[in-house]
Amino acid sequence: MRTIKPLIILAFIFFGIVSCKKDTKIGEDPIISTFYFIRHAEKDRTDPENADPELNQDGLDRAIRWAEVFDAIPLDMVYSTNYERTSMTAAPTSVKKDIDITYYDPSTFDVEEFKLINEGKNVLVVGHSNTTPMLVNKVIGVEKYGPMDDSDNASLFIVRIIDGVPTDIRLKMD
Repeated sequence: MRTIKPLIILAFIFFGIVSCKKDTKIGEDPIISTFYFIRHAEKDRTDPENADPELNQDGLDRAIRWAEVFDAIPLDMVYSTNYERTSMTAAPTSVKKDIDITYYDPSTFDVEEFKLINEGKNVLVVGHSNTTPMLVNKVIGVEKYGPMDDSDNASLFIVRIIDGVPTDIRLKMD
């Protein structure tokens, strides 16, 4: 937990500096949307035939640690794909924040609608090794991130959109 707090503080400093790039008219508050993208925690691999496994013990522990990471962040929405491993990863944060999980399908994800619905909000999105970077790329409008390594359950992508201008950072939360 000691390494997580400095990384979160670093992320906020980064976004504070980057957010100064665009001037807001005097008297107008900027519209700030912040999206936190994570991949599901470690899944149970004991049955290779199971297409929808639950989390293993390490994954359950990580899901609880994610809830601790997001504890200081006033989330408005929690999104997850409709799989056991993503739902179980999102659940501790969802319960702690008293926010119902909203399920999404990455294959029909409409980025413009997503940004509009969540404008001015803080949003957690739980996905997979291939869908998480894909969604981040769609939100920032640049093909920046490739699929995640199958062993990477610790990446946190933070996308902040201030008055329509996105900035992003990728952190490791191990």
